[in-house]
Amino acid sequence: MIRLDKLLGHSGYGTRREIKSLCRRGDVTVNGIVVKDGAYKVDTAKDCVAVGCEAVEYEEFYYLMLHKPAGVVSAAADSRFETVLGLLPPRYGAARVFPVGRLDKDTTGLLLMTNDGTWAHNVISPKKNVPKAYFAEVDGTVPPDAAARFAAGIVLPDGCRCLPAAMRQTGDRSLRIVVREGKFHQIKRMCKAVGLTVTALHRHSIGALVLDEALAPGEFRELTVTERDLPLISE
Repeated sequence: MIRLDKLLGHSGYGTRREIKSLCRRGDVTVNGIVVKDGAYKVDTAKDCVAVGCEAVEYEEFYYLMLHKPAGVVSAAADSRFETVLGLLPPRYGAARVFPVGRLDKDTTGLLLMTNDGTWAHNVISPKKNVPKAYFAEVDGTVPPDAAARFAAGIVLPDGCRCLPAAMRQTGDRSLRIVVREGKFHQIKRMCKAVGLTVTALHRHSIGALVLDEALAPGEFRELTVTERDLPLISE
C-alpha cells in the first residue's frame, strides 16, 4: 500500500503542491472513482489509478542503461555542468533515480542508473568482483610488459596498489582494459604509470551487460528483467 500523492509524485506527475491541486480538481481517479484526498492508500498490485484519461503506470524501481556522452557529469545534480539525470525524462528524477557508480566527465559509454540501492550496491561493490571493460585511446608507445604489469596489479604513484586487471592492445594507440574496482581516475592513472596518456575512454560493458549499440550518445532505455541479473556475472 502507498499514499496516492506519493505514487503520483514517484511517477512524475508534479510537485506535492501540483499533485494536491490535481486531486482537489477531481482529476485523479482510483478504480474509476474520483479521489480528492492525497493521503488515500492505494494497493499498487490491484488498484487502477488515472490522471484524467491517462492510466498511471507505477513502478517502484527503475533500471536504466544510458549511453553517457562526453561533457556530462555522473551525478543527480551539479551547479556547473549538465548531469546524466538531466538526460532523462522528469519522472525518473521524481523517482530518485541515480547513477550506479560514475564515469569521468570526458568518459563515454555504458552507465547504469536505478533507484534500487540494493541492486546498485551489488553492481559496484568490490566484493562482487564485477568486471568493467573499457576501450582506451592513448598517446605514447605501449611497453611490451604493460599487460603483465596490469595483470600483476599496477602500483600508482601515491602507493596505492590496484587489483589485477586485464589489458590487451587492440591497435597502435588503442587498448581494451578490464578492471574490477573503481578508484578515482583509475584507468587514466594506471596507463600513466606505464608511460601512456589516455586521450579517450569508453566503457563497453559491466559484467555480461554490454552497451546497446542502438543507443546514440545521450540516449537510454530500460533494462529487461533478464538484463538486471547480468551485471553480477563475472567475465
